[in-house]
Amino acid sequence: MPHPTLAGRFILIVEDEPLIVLDMTDALKCTGAAITSTNTVKHAMLLVEHNGLAGAILDHALPDGDCSDLCARLTERGVPFLIYSGYNHIEGPCTHVPYLTKPATAEMLVAAVEKLINGTNARAD
Repeated sequence: MPHPTLAGRFILIVEDEPLIVLDMTDALKCTGAAITSTNTVKHAMLLVEHNGLAGAILDHALPDGDCSDLCARLTERGVPFLIYSGYNHIEGPCTHVPYLTKPATAEMLVAAVEKLINGTNARAD
């Protein structure tokens, strides 16, 4: 079922676990959002330069490093993002962004992304 807040919005998923990416993509595509994903910080740093990016969901720890530089760049660009991670303690540029603890239901993920896009977020751990 489309969600007006997410319909047609371009969302970036940065996650290294293929099954988690699949679940997240399925949940968000059902809302009408357009999804792209990557499993590395290096590739994500290129994708965040996309002018149509409405938001991003980041796993904090990836095979090529943590997302600190990515958080900083998204902040510079004014792109809202949230951390979706199993880590409880995150420092640096990612500290004060919305946080969703793994695992979360599809409904929780969609609600968190809607809040993100609407600009009404708080840490949800």
